[in-house]
Amino acid sequence: MTAKWEKQGTNEGTLTFTIAKEDVEKALDRAFNRVKKNINVPGFRKGHITRQMFNRMYGEAALYDDALNQLLQMAYPQAVVEAGIEPVAAPKIDVESMEKGQDWVMKATVVVRPEVKLGEYKNLTVEKQNREVTDEDVEKQLENLQIQQAEMIISDEPACEGDTVVIDFEGFKDGEAFEGGKGENYPLTLGSGQFIPGFEDQLVGAKAGDEVEVNVTFPEDYHAEELAGQPVVFKVKVHEVKKRQLPELDDEFAKDVDADVETLAELKDKIRKDLEKTRAEEADNNVRNLALEKAVQNAEMEIPQEMIDEEIQRSMDQFMQQMKNNGLSAEMYYQLTGTTEADLRAQFATEAEQRVAANLVLEAVVEKEAIEVTEAEIAEEIKELAQQYNMEEEQVRNVLSDDMLKHDIKIKRAVDMITETAKEA
Repeated sequence: MTAKWEKQGTNEGTLTFTIAKEDVEKALDRAFNRVKKNINVPGFRKGHITRQMFNRMYGEAALYDDALNQLLQMAYPQAVVEAGIEPVAAPKIDVESMEKGQDWVMKATVVVRPEVKLGEYKNLTVEKQNREVTDEDVEKQLENLQIQQAEMIISDEPACEGDTVVIDFEGFKDGEAFEGGKGENYPLTLGSGQFIPGFEDQLVGAKAGDEVEVNVTFPEDYHAEELAGQPVVFKVKVHEVKKRQLPELDDEFAKDVDADVETLAELKDKIRKDLEKTRAEEADNNVRNLALEKAVQNAEMEIPQEMIDEEIQRSMDQFMQQMKNNGLSAEMYYQLTGTTEADLRAQFATEAEQRVAANLVLEAVVEKEAIEVTEAEIAEEIKELAQQYNMEEEQVRNVLSDDMLKHDIKIKRAVDMITETAKEA
């Protein structure tokens, strides 16, 4: 094989590579052996047509597509390695030449990883972080614990904002039920903003057993054209109204919350210490994020849109899996929130670009600083991951290759280098 890379733009170029005629012949043989099994020809048993007869009847070119698909699976990756490039998206491959008895020649338009010109990434100055814990912070955390310990009591009283109602609902437009607008036994906290604006407000005051008609209008830019800007009616059946019943703040509450304390005063002291630890960790994380953000701002690069799109899709897939786990399909989520897939993509776009840029900068720092990883560091990383995910160390080794582990450790080391040299002011 020969491979030639010609850069034609900031992050794009043409990769020309050949496929040896010997490999072409072998691929054509494999393609013929697959195809002939389904061919019926007078004078031959099914699947026993000769290659000569096949070529005469159909032409050898009939096997080219199948053979090429086989060959590209190995030839393109080999060409990438030989050319020393790092593609970040699927290539667009065109045939330059497929002559009989000759090497085949391919041309691939390839988008590659961008070059990163690092700016300052050490000794950066970031905003000073607040590590102080006040009495108000302690009381707020105590209030949160009180809410967490509250019991949800089924009530005959009207629903108020903050209460949870368990409902069945179905949406109708012009008297006809529309697809994706139905749900059963759905727990909805009023005031949470989960549903279309106006939906939750109209359930305030409802009691268990009530049937409520909720009138709302879908946004003008709603993804379902037949519903965009249209008034609809949701018929809602309220099964239950649940209200929080807060416990008293006393020594018994303290012991229920934390078995290591005996009094409310001891609980407050422990809350303060925990908050001080958390506040310090948050401050350290903020320093890390701000320093990394500055290092990215100081760098120069042009990120291919393909890399950003891939990161956006990864975020969307994770989010929709969470919705599915909560019992909501993608269609129902869009209808209930009055958003579209395009809205969700736009929501993830900025953070996706920031993550891609940060990763590119960190990899550039790894290269510039010639960061290496020892076997001892790999062993320690495996041990930590095993503890974190409650797995055996051997399981971690089976899931993650040494290359993956080395990459992650190098990135962590680069982050540490940027963070530990940063100064707060």
